[in-house]
Amino acid sequence: MAIWNQGTQDKKTTGPKRFGFLLLPNFSLIAFSSAIEPLRMANWVGGGEHYETVLVSHDGEAVASSLGVELLVDCSLNDIPSLDAVFVCGASPIARTGNEAVIGWLRRQSRTSMALGGVGTGSYLLACAGLLNNYRATIHWWDIASLKDEFPNTLVTNNLFEIDGTRYTCSGGTAAMDMMLFLIAKEHGMELAASISEQFVYERMRTSEEQQRIPLKARIGASQPKLIEAVTLMEMNIEEPLSTDDLAHHVGVSRRHLERLFKKHLQTVPSKYYLDLRLEHARQLLRQSDKTILQIGLACGFSSASYFSTAYRNHYGVTPREERKREPDSPDSSSLGRSSLMG
Repeated sequence: MAIWNQGTQDKKTTGPKRFGFLLLPNFSLIAFSSAIEPLRMANWVGGGEHYETVLVSHDGEAVASSLGVELLVDCSLNDIPSLDAVFVCGASPIARTGNEAVIGWLRRQSRTSMALGGVGTGSYLLACAGLLNNYRATIHWWDIASLKDEFPNTLVTNNLFEIDGTRYTCSGGTAAMDMMLFLIAKEHGMELAASISEQFVYERMRTSEEQQRIPLKARIGASQPKLIEAVTLMEMNIEEPLSTDDLAHHVGVSRRHLERLFKKHLQTVPSKYYLDLRLEHARQLLRQSDKTILQIGLACGFSSASYFSTAYRNHYGVTPREERKREPDSPDSSSLGRSSLMG
């Protein structure tokens, strides 16, 4: 599992890395941009040619994104130069047919030392080529279930991105930036990655340990509007939690009926689900804000620091104070020497 840790950064001693981006028709423009822009910025901020990028399509012709914007490419699969890594920028939604040539090419690359990556649904193509067998990998939350079902030998996670050996996969969208920033930090150090993050006004670089948040409606379907309404109320009332009776009253059901809905569809009770939401929010604040532990506890509906600390330790295995002490190994720590170009 890839984690942020300054102690494992490898300083670059050779020439620029050459990363290829294989664009499939209807690729996600935001995921592609989030992946390639940090490399361009690494050269600008770092004051050197740290990375070269090569855009590739199946036939060497321009490729239209899901938005309809066409991008010119540098070469076809037949003319592709030597690369350190190639990232498959998959179609949105997944194109399950018409990928035979690309899959065949990917299989041939598995016999080389080149790293293979998937951006968004690009992970699906890697799995089709058998290149994710026994590897940890991720994909956009919409496609997690199908990836697990079709490729049981792939260790599918819900994480934002996964770096497992020479396999790089991410869930798409802005998670592609987090993955690239991780790779840049590993190659050139955290200071450069943090400076790139600041240039993009990207407040916090996320680690691979962080999971995608799957919308409740996607998890349970739209057939349970009362349950979705109750969870929405919870999310809107973190600082002053509502009682289970109040939640039931607001959504127009009995307490017992609400508890049955939570038990059946979420395998928990309303109070436990609510507590987990509040603790998750507290964890984000501990990692991202300068608020005191007491302030964070109060902001998440805990009446005292001791109550907050006990609940947090029971849930995460560490106290809020210990969580804060772990921060020097994460990308949003002030101890990482973050500095902008302006000094």
